[in-house]
Amino acid sequence: MIVVKVVYMYTTLCGTCQVASRMVDVLEQLLPSVTFERQDLNYVPDKAVEWCIESVPCLLIFQHDKLVQKIYAFHSVPYLYETLRKLAE
Repeated sequence: MIVVKVVYMYTTLCGTCQVASRMVDVLEQLLPSVTFERQDLNYVPDKAVEWCIESVPCLLIFQHDKLVQKIYAFHSVPYLYETLRKLAE
């Protein structure tokens, strides 16, 4: 079993992040085997540097604590669902 963790990076004043947050809410319900975490980039700037985050919103996808993918364009819930489902199999 592959352990998948998703870290959703956002800022509170980002309008796009507010929409993306609702998408992440749906993903959490659809993928109970995936661990989701949310971090406001304003409070963890060192992580932005460590993970080379270019913009928000951003989904960081980890497998066994290794960063394997970053997603900046939240095309749709089905797109994100399929991407995460494949990694969680």
